[in-house]
Amino acid sequence: MAASAELIERHARPAPRYTSYPTANHFTAAIDADRYEDWLSALPRDTSLSLYVHIPFCETLCFYCACSTKASRRYEPVKRYVEALGEEISMVASLLPPQLPVTHIHWGGGSPSILAPEDIRQLAGALNRNYAITEGAEFAVEIDPRNITSEKVEAFAETGVNRVSLGVQDFDPRVQTAIGREQSFELTHDVVARFRDEGIGSINIDLVYGLPHQTVESLRRTIEQVMLLKPDRIAAFGYAHLPQRVRPQRLIDATALPGTCARFEQSALIVSTLENAGYRRIGIDHFARSADGLAQKPLRRNFQGYTSDAADALIGFGASAIGKLAGGYAQNAVSTPDYERRLAAGRLATARGIALSQEDRIRAYVIERLMCDFRLSTRDLVANFGEAARPVLNVAASVVGRDDDGLVAVTDDGLEITDLGRHFVRSICTRFDSYLDGSATHSVAI
Repeated sequence: MAASAELIERHARPAPRYTSYPTANHFTAAIDADRYEDWLSALPRDTSLSLYVHIPFCETLCFYCACSTKASRRYEPVKRYVEALGEEISMVASLLPPQLPVTHIHWGGGSPSILAPEDIRQLAGALNRNYAITEGAEFAVEIDPRNITSEKVEAFAETGVNRVSLGVQDFDPRVQTAIGREQSFELTHDVVARFRDEGIGSINIDLVYGLPHQTVESLRRTIEQVMLLKPDRIAAFGYAHLPQRVRPQRLIDATALPGTCARFEQSALIVSTLENAGYRRIGIDHFARSADGLAQKPLRRNFQGYTSDAADALIGFGASAIGKLAGGYAQNAVSTPDYERRLAAGRLATARGIALSQEDRIRAYVIERLMCDFRLSTRDLVANFGEAARPVLNVAASVVGRDDDGLVAVTDDGLEITDLGRHFVRSICTRFDSYLDGSATHSVAI
């Protein structure tokens, strides 16, 4: 079934990105440091861990960015923050059962590549001293090619980094000017070569569509340049224009943004171009070579997006970082000064979160499987949750029964999202979201 303008507009209504369920806007102060400490201490001794470290600093702020970060021309605040991270890393470790295996590490931001080489080593050393990092654990770091040096590349390689994700967004000069991020293809190519020369061969490239002045043709040219970098993975995110919530976005000319149907065309171009180039489509916005782990292993979704990370628990370090344990989600204080003050007082920096009910877990499972696999197995759902899953299965039946646009199809074991429906899977997932009430601001679902 073709996608008419009316269909696109109707199903591209604002929806959460579902990197968690319940989503972070439903977190409350009921989850504090005491509650999080209890959750950490109660982890079973066979729990595997994933560690996320947030670096909330950039040298300059890109206008489009909604990440929790701030610009810092001075390095002193960054240095002080690294010291606070070391305190939190040690404090959390002291609460855990001993020698829990760490299978995945991710440094995000902000810009982890703002760190000086000695602080890259110091931060990695703190993790190694306090946690049992398994051989072969994935260690991924987000990189801004504009602030990397050969010394930093060497430091990342020495500390065991084996995957880097480089921000590109778009190579078109007019688009770059409009979003406040000027970065040449030549610079990016040089940085990719430096990492590969140091033995870090797993390269991700991040793109964004729906940006000001971006067109199908300009995006096609950017993708052609990205292909020359031969990345293992490509993430292509839809720009979320929320200037009422994200102050830097007020510098973007909203009249220059592509409309909903134009965003749909850009998304479709990315899918067709990358699949024709040999990439496998992963979820709604990731693409991977067939040999990459993301294309080979069961897919998961968390606050870093799509991942092959199969750890039982995620621990977040740093300002605004979110962890997920069996009991629920816990988020640190968002502002860096507040985060540092809490740690200086000898307590964890947990400021809010949410405890998970059984219904939350069932709905989270359904949404994650739809976002990752584009299908829902009735047998698997009942096997995992028993009769408690029946009300959610009724919702699934309603989703199928009320679909007149060819977005979902019945299978012999549940439902699956059609090729057309994949463009609108976030919108489909809202049907399973019992918290969604229209009070939060979300981006369009394409």
